[in-house]
Amino acid sequence: MSTTDTADRAEDGELRPERPAPAEPAPSGGHVKEEGGVLNVFAHSFLVLWTVMAAAPLLWIVVSAFKTSAEVLSDPFGLPSGLHWANFANAWAEANIGRYALNSLIILSGSLTGTMLLGSMAAYVIARYTFRGNRALHLLFIGGLMFPIFLALVPLFFMLQNLGLLNTRPGLILVYIAYSLPFTIFFLTAFFRTLPSGVHEAAIVDGASHTRTFWQIMMPMAKPGLISIGIFNFLGQWNQFVLPRVLNVGSRDDYVLPQGLAALMVQMGYEGDWGALYAGLTVAMLPVLVVYVTFQRQVQAGLTAGALK
Repeated sequence: MSTTDTADRAEDGELRPERPAPAEPAPSGGHVKEEGGVLNVFAHSFLVLWTVMAAAPLLWIVVSAFKTSAEVLSDPFGLPSGLHWANFANAWAEANIGRYALNSLIILSGSLTGTMLLGSMAAYVIARYTFRGNRALHLLFIGGLMFPIFLALVPLFFMLQNLGLLNTRPGLILVYIAYSLPFTIFFLTAFFRTLPSGVHEAAIVDGASHTRTFWQIMMPMAKPGLISIGIFNFLGQWNQFVLPRVLNVGSRDDYVLPQGLAALMVQMGYEGDWGALYAGLTVAMLPVLVVYVTFQRQVQAGLTAGALK
């Protein structure tokens, strides 16, 4: 209370309480809140639309796998009259989907193991050791990402033919490894660089060899990144169609699953067993869905580990 205000009130004969100063108008946040609400509605609507667009074809294939061929042609978007499990039996035995799936698993076991083993070792050396040509070697691997696979089909065909590996599983495994290494090394190099260097240096000081440091210390620490890139390689190699279509043109019994499904689709144009075709597609989708659902958290952890550190 100021001296002037007190004197004025004293002249009036009584001391009245000081009137509070008028409050300043608070800044209006309605406009900002309204804009945020509109953006949230737009974002959620887009995500819902994207989910429907991604999930609807998968659900339609699964539902069609339980229909008869007549139901698929007469009411393609309707529900089946019953669960016709015979479609899966026909696809697995008569259409050789089981044989094609086994071939894919055999080739994938070799190619995925080789890709992860060679890719992790190369990425570890590039990320953790300094030597002449380190950057050039890293850029050489990254350059493989920009090389279209279609330009290498003819040279690969004649190279495998000269080596006696054309139309063989080992030849296809080697090509899968070479095709997947650039992205694997690119991803794991960036991941290994985010790991703490103190642990690596402490292991070297304690007398651990480079091999022991890699297998017993760095590899367990890099588990989230290894799982993430392993799933990406699994999806790419499981769904690969161009390479086996060109390099695996031998007996039909040696087809991988995408080749077998393409042959089954051509065959359906003459025989019309559409239920078996959709059952085969469902069988091809199941491993991908199971792997992704099982390791979903590990994939998210691997993709965000570098940002969190």
